[in-house]
Amino acid sequence: MKHLHSNHHPKEKAVLVGVELPARDHKVALEYSLEELERLAETAGAKVVRKFTQRLRTVTPATLMGRGKVEEIQSALKELQPDLVIVDEDLTPAQQRNLESAFKLRVVDRSQLILDIFAQRARSNEGKLQVELAQLEYLLPRLTRQWTHLSRLGGGIGTRGPGETQLEVDRRRIRERISHLKRRLRTVERTRTLQRKEREEVPFATVALVGYTNAGKSTLMNALTRAGVLVEDKLFATLDPTTRALRLPNGDKVMVADTVGFINKIPHSLVEAFRSTLEEVRSADLLLHLVDMANPLFAEQIQVIESVLEEIGAGEVPSVLVPNKIDVVASVPLPRLKSRSAEGVCPISAWTGAGIDGLLERIGAILDQGKERFQATFPASRVGLLSLLRERGRIVEETYDSDEIHVTALVSPKLAGQMRKLLRALSAPVHSLS
Repeated sequence: MKHLHSNHHPKEKAVLVGVELPARDHKVALEYSLEELERLAETAGAKVVRKFTQRLRTVTPATLMGRGKVEEIQSALKELQPDLVIVDEDLTPAQQRNLESAFKLRVVDRSQLILDIFAQRARSNEGKLQVELAQLEYLLPRLTRQWTHLSRLGGGIGTRGPGETQLEVDRRRIRERISHLKRRLRTVERTRTLQRKEREEVPFATVALVGYTNAGKSTLMNALTRAGVLVEDKLFATLDPTTRALRLPNGDKVMVADTVGFINKIPHSLVEAFRSTLEEVRSADLLLHLVDMANPLFAEQIQVIESVLEEIGAGEVPSVLVPNKIDVVASVPLPRLKSRSAEGVCPISAWTGAGIDGLLERIGAILDQGKERFQATFPASRVGLLSLLRERGRIVEETYDSDEIHVTALVSPKLAGQMRKLLRALSAPVHSLS
C-alpha cells in the first residue's frame, strides 16, 4: 500500500466524512471522533479541506451513508478538488468501490489510514512485518477493482483474457506473501518469548506504560529512565516497545516497558498483528495507565484503554492511573477519573517532572505488597547469595555467627523460589553424607 505522501510532495488535500451509526455503543462522540480522524490524516501527511457528518438512522449497505449525503459530497468535491476522501469507519470492499465510482476519487477508510501511519512509523523488523501483514490482509478482499479495465474483454470462448488470470496471479502472490510473513513473525515471536522467559528468570518486576496515543508515555519513559525514546506530538510516534531498567527510591530495580499507543476503533487486524508487542502488557507486574488531561475526552479514553486491555487479556494486571500534563490544566477532576481496576491515582507532569517522585514511591509500595519475608541461614563462604539478595531484594536484617550468615529479606515470590532452589542445592550433599 502506498503512503499518503512522502516528504517531497505537497500535502494531499483530504475531505473527511464521519457518520454516527444507529444504536452504536458510543464511547466517543461523532465530532471528537472526527477531530481524531483529522489528527490521523495530518499525521499521515494530508491537509484536511472539509469535514462532513451524518447521523444515520439506517445504514445504506451499498455506500454506508445515505444517497443524499453522497450527492452533497459529490457536488462539494467539484469545488474543493481534493485528492482523496477519508471515511471515519471501516468500509466493506463493495462500499469502498461504490464510493470511489461515485466520487471519482480514492476513498480511504479509517483502518487503511491507521495502517498507512503505522507503515510510515514502524522501525523494527518485527514492526514492519506486522504492518505489512495487516496491510496485505486488508488488501486481499479489495483486489478486484485494480483490474476492472482488463475484465471488459467480454465473455464467451476465446475472450477469457488476462483479466481474471492477472487477478488470480495477484491474489496467489498476496496469499503466498501473507503465509511467508506469518512464518517470519512466528520466528520473531519465538525469539521474543525466549527473551521474555530470560527476563522472567531475572526476578525484576516489569512495569508497562499504557495509554491512549499521544498521552505522553514516551516523555514519561525518558523522564524515568533517560531512555532517549523518540518524543513527538504526533499520533503513534512509538510503535516498537522499549524496555529499560529503573531504580526505585526504596532501592528496588524494575524493568519499564513503553508500549504502542492505543486509539478508539483500532483496526482489529492491527490488534491481531501487534499481539506479540502487547504481550509485554499482559506479562507485566504493574501497568501505569497514562491519561492525557489536556484532552477534553480523557474520561472516554480511559474506557477505550480499559476495553482494549480486556481484549488482549490484560484486564487483571494491577494498574495505577497516571493523569499526565497537570502543568497545562488548572486542576485534576478526580471524580471523573473512573477506572475499573486502578490501585490509586498519581497525577504528574512527565514534561516538568512534577509528581514523578510520588509516582515512584507508589510503584514501590504496590510492588512491595506482593513481596514475602524470606529468612535463610547459609555458610559465610556463600557470601554471593547475600549479594544476590541485596541486589534483587531488600535486606531487613543480617547477623553473622562464626561461620554462618542469618538473613531476613523482603523479596519477590520469584526470587524466593530461586533462593530456595539454590539453598536446597547447597544442602543436598550434606544430607547424603549423614
